[in-house]
Amino acid sequence: MKCRHCHHSLDLSLVDLGCMPPSNAYLSSTSDFSKEQKYPLKVKVCQHCWLVQTEDFTRADELFTEDYAYFSSTSTSWLQHAAAYVQKAISDLRLNSASFVVELAANDGYLLRNFQQAGIPNLGIEPTKATAEAARSLGLTIISEFFGQTFAADLVNQYPKADLVVANNVLAHVPDINDFVTGIAIMLADHGVCSFEFPHLLNLLNEHQFDTIYHEHYSYLSLLSVQKILLHSGLKVYKVEQLPTHGGSLRVWACLAEAEKVVESSVEAMLQQEIEFGLADADVYRKFQQEVNQIADALKFFLQQQHQAGRKVVAYGAAAKGNTLLNYAGIGVELLPVVFDAARSKQGKFLPGSHIPIKHPEELPDYKPDLVLVLPWNLSTEIRAQLKPQLADSCELIVAIPRLKYL
Repeated sequence: MKCRHCHHSLDLSLVDLGCMPPSNAYLSSTSDFSKEQKYPLKVKVCQHCWLVQTEDFTRADELFTEDYAYFSSTSTSWLQHAAAYVQKAISDLRLNSASFVVELAANDGYLLRNFQQAGIPNLGIEPTKATAEAARSLGLTIISEFFGQTFAADLVNQYPKADLVVANNVLAHVPDINDFVTGIAIMLADHGVCSFEFPHLLNLLNEHQFDTIYHEHYSYLSLLSVQKILLHSGLKVYKVEQLPTHGGSLRVWACLAEAEKVVESSVEAMLQQEIEFGLADADVYRKFQQEVNQIADALKFFLQQQHQAGRKVVAYGAAAKGNTLLNYAGIGVELLPVVFDAARSKQGKFLPGSHIPIKHPEELPDYKPDLVLVLPWNLSTEIRAQLKPQLADSCELIVAIPRLKYL
C-alpha cells in the first residue's frame, strides 16, 4: 500500500492492533457470533506528508452499512457543541436566508437542524440509511450517497454552490481523501468556506488514545498533513481552532486557494506546536506500540484482580472506541458481563468481538455494580453526572485512557 494522499511508500509503523471486527459492527443475536468478520487493524505513517493511516483491508460500504449504529444525537453535550458551532458560523460568516449550507456526513440531523431552525437553506449528504432516515424525519433534505468529486459535480448542476460546506468529523472516515476534498472545492462558491473537525493526532499520541483507532477511521490527522491535502485540491487553510471534543480536536477553516481571505496567526502557531511535539519526526511514532501494550495489559490485570476479589464490574457506553480497547486487551463477558448504553440502536445487541450484551441504562441499578468502566472517556464528565444518582455511594467509576484512573 502507498500513502492515500501522496502515494509514497509507507515504511513506518505506528501500531498493530491485530485482527478485530469493525468497531460499529454490532451483533443482533448469538447466532451471528460465528459469522463475524474480522480484519487486520494496522496503522502506518507516511514520512513524506505525515498522514497517519490504516492499511486498507476493508471498503467503506462494508463499514458504513444500512444499520450503522452511531447516532450523534445520543449525547446531549454533542448536541450543545453542534448548536454552538452553528450559532458561531451564522454570526461569523453572516449567513442568512439567501445562503446555502451543505453538510457532509449529516448523520441523524443533529447539526443541520440548527441551520434549518435559523431559516438557512441547507442540504445534507449521509450514506448510511438508518441515520439518514432519522434526519429526514426532522424535515431535512438528505441525499444518501458517498461524497466525492464526481458526485459534487452532479450536485452543483442541481443546487447552488455552497457558502459553507460542513465536513466535521468525517475527513478521517473517507478512504479516498483526495477525491473527497476535491469534491468540496467543487461545491464551494467563490467566497465560500468549509470547516473540518477531527480528533488531533497530537492528542492521540500524547494521551495514548489508541482506542480511537478503528477500521472506520482511515486517517489520523494533524494540521501538517491536512494543510498539504487541502492545498493539493485547491484549498487553503486560513484559521485553526483547538476544541476539547473527542479528547482534543482541531477545527480547520479553509477557502479556495485564490480567495482573498487572510491566513490568521493560529495556523502557523499550530504548525509550530506540532513540529515541536515531533509530528514531523519518526521517533515520536516508534514508541507508541509499547505504550498501547502497557495500557491494555494494565486494564486486563486490574479487571482480573476485581473478579478474583468478587467485585462486580460492568461497563457503560457501547462506543466504537471501547470495542477497540476491549478487543485488543482480550476482555470479554467473563470480566465484563454487560455494558449499558443510551442509544436505542444498540440496546439488545452485542459488542463486536467481545460479544458483551448491551442493555438499557434503566437496568444498571439492578446490577448493583461495585465498579463501572466508562468506555467513552471523552464523555466521562457527562456520564458521571448521569450515573451517580442511580448508583450506590460505594460504586466507583473508572476510565482506562490515557491511563487507568478513578473518576
